[in-house]
Amino acid sequence: MLFRKRPDTQHRELQDKTTYDVNWKKGVCVQMVLDIIILILLSLFIITCLLLFIMRRHLIKRMVAKYGKTLMEDRYQENLFEMVTGFKHMGIQRTFENNLRAESGDVLHRPLGSSKKWPDFEKLTFIPAQVATFPTEYTEQVDFKVTIGPQAKQPMELDIPLMISGMAYGIALSKEVRLALSDAVNQLGTALNSGEGGVMEEEIDGTDKYILQFSKTSWSKEEQLIKKASMIEIKFGQGALMSSGVVIPAEDLQGDIRKVLNLDDGEEAVIHNHFFKDQTLEDFKNLVQELKELTNGVPIGAKIAAGGKIEADIDALLEIGVDYIAVDGGQAATHGAPPILSEDFGIPTIHGLHRAHQHLQKKKVRDKVSLIISGGMFTPGQFLKAMALGADAIYLGSAVLFTVSHKQVLNAVPFEPPTQVVWYDGKYKDDFNRQEGTKSLVNYINSSVKEMEEGIRMMGKKALSELSKDDLVAYDEAVARDFAVPYSVCSDEGGSEKKEEPMIEL
Repeated sequence: MLFRKRPDTQHRELQDKTTYDVNWKKGVCVQMVLDIIILILLSLFIITCLLLFIMRRHLIKRMVAKYGKTLMEDRYQENLFEMVTGFKHMGIQRTFENNLRAESGDVLHRPLGSSKKWPDFEKLTFIPAQVATFPTEYTEQVDFKVTIGPQAKQPMELDIPLMISGMAYGIALSKEVRLALSDAVNQLGTALNSGEGGVMEEEIDGTDKYILQFSKTSWSKEEQLIKKASMIEIKFGQGALMSSGVVIPAEDLQGDIRKVLNLDDGEEAVIHNHFFKDQTLEDFKNLVQELKELTNGVPIGAKIAAGGKIEADIDALLEIGVDYIAVDGGQAATHGAPPILSEDFGIPTIHGLHRAHQHLQKKKVRDKVSLIISGGMFTPGQFLKAMALGADAIYLGSAVLFTVSHKQVLNAVPFEPPTQVVWYDGKYKDDFNRQEGTKSLVNYINSSVKEMEEGIRMMGKKALSELSKDDLVAYDEAVARDFAVPYSVCSDEGGSEKKEEPMIEL
């Protein structure tokens, strides 16, 4: 028997079909109206563009005439061109920063250090090997291995002389960026500095060569952390901030960093100006000795800003028994510092390096105490010149910051600064990809090392240790005199006596 639908079911299906047809027709009508509106708007846009194109000369001429007349007729005090003379007089950055001061009434904390032009390595060049001395064949391997703290029980051995400086977790960088730095140094055979922020267990445990910065803080001083470090760095100062401390408001430190820094709810993070109450050099002698015992003899060093009495600072560091000294020059950067400290204190990196190297030689400890330099160096040529002038290794900061983020800064620009991708509180920190960051940074440092290899070969050498100031000349007479290298306009023929090293101590 066939199944037959009931009459009320048939009636309901007919009603549904009628409703569907009506709705479909309404939808078609709405779509047609929208299409017509879009077509009209598109037509108006095209017509407007055509009119602007046809009348462009006339419109531009009218605008230039109108505003040109205003600029040429208004009194200077009412003229917009007054802004040009004002900016030339004060500078755009000074005008901008003074307005920030006027708005807040508080101390500015400018990121990325000084913006003025300091003396640097530019006027020094290397001497090429050609005929009198032959270059090294391109197939020859160049030895870049470096030892930091040769007198320590457990010196740090590096495959390359480029290390990553202290850019702190939480106070500056995000977790993913810090872990990308860790991954990169492991691949490169170099070292990572903790900075004065928090130390994550997964970071220190996952980094082969880890430098723990011992700062003027209450955190990152646990015995288990100290014992895990490959090297300890007592931070007395830095190039962009000198020896200044800072109080970080609780609202600026949210999330995991509070736990890492052992901060209570609502508690500020304080970086002091002193390590100890009524501190003396004896306190630091005891500290260095204690750290050497706790770590079973890893290098214990110190970081200082390059200052006008750098020799006196070095004498004090030698007295407390450090294994290495890290000098941070005036061009160094930081997450934020009062402009007066970045602009009006300290001396240029190249001067700090030269004077530190000379003074260690004078004290006859140059082969015992390692010298690390940092501040305003970004290119392979600058790295190599710094080592020719006496540096054993180089800390990289800003160059690392902008290469680890590489194309990922496009997530932030043009409406936010590129650093919003890497800062702990950055608006785009969650968009940072750790693997991409690691790859970009490894590529940058590998590329720099390969360029440095080219430079070493073109001087007829096979190892970084063969490099010295004798491989440099200067095309500026004052630079040649100050660094006791040949002046490029003068011939070295005739066996002229070698200049004595200038010893300028303030």
